[in-house]
Amino acid sequence: MTPSRTISARSARAGHLLLVILIPGLLLAATWYAPGMSNAERAITPDEALKQLLEGNQRYIDGQMRSHDHTADRKKLATGQSPSVIILRCADSRVAPEIIFDQNLGELFVCGVAGNTPTTEIVASMEYAVSVLGSCVIVVMGHSSCGALDAAIDNFDDVDELPGNLPTLVSRFLPAVMEAKEKDGDLLTNAIRVNALMSAEQLPRMSTILQQAVKKGELKVVGGVYDLSTGRFTLVD
Repeated sequence: MTPSRTISARSARAGHLLLVILIPGLLLAATWYAPGMSNAERAITPDEALKQLLEGNQRYIDGQMRSHDHTADRKKLATGQSPSVIILRCADSRVAPEIIFDQNLGELFVCGVAGNTPTTEIVASMEYAVSVLGSCVIVVMGHSSCGALDAAIDNFDDVDELPGNLPTLVSRFLPAVMEAKEKDGDLLTNAIRVNALMSAEQLPRMSTILQQAVKKGELKVVGGVYDLSTGRFTLVD
């Protein structure tokens, strides 16, 4: 074999190896950035999506929840998702959005952390849901008797003395507690409401993607509180 043919053969093998390495990565990127169902394709506005969510909560309260065929829906959803609503929920075990709002698999994009406070990782997840999956509503879901807000109240002056990583988390709720102290009524109840509203207001400021979607009318961000005893979720102003 001549030197030129040897070089050509080596180049071909190198090119083939490069394709073997790159193609899986390109396919993964295509899957990640592939556009989800847009709001127009879904034929639903942010207000309509929120209305449907609250109607589901009413069904839950009334004990008239829909029947879900999880087996069929699981198979259908194996190839993709297009949830209309993003929920930022507390990590509390009593707060399960799919049940509380009577929603099926694939209908909610749920992010959870104690105290339902936005973190960088949660915001990035929401950016993916909005820009790729076509989600058009973000609901910050606080709840009554929230332990995270209660801890912020009880340790308002000595947060740093809490164990483990709790100081970093609980300190996020101090502004809500401080504002709640200026209001009449139960301090914990007010702090939970203020925290949900503050988190909803904070989200667009943490992300250009979310902020632009809100300005275009493609995204609505709201806060609310779920009552553990009644089952009702109420939006806060």
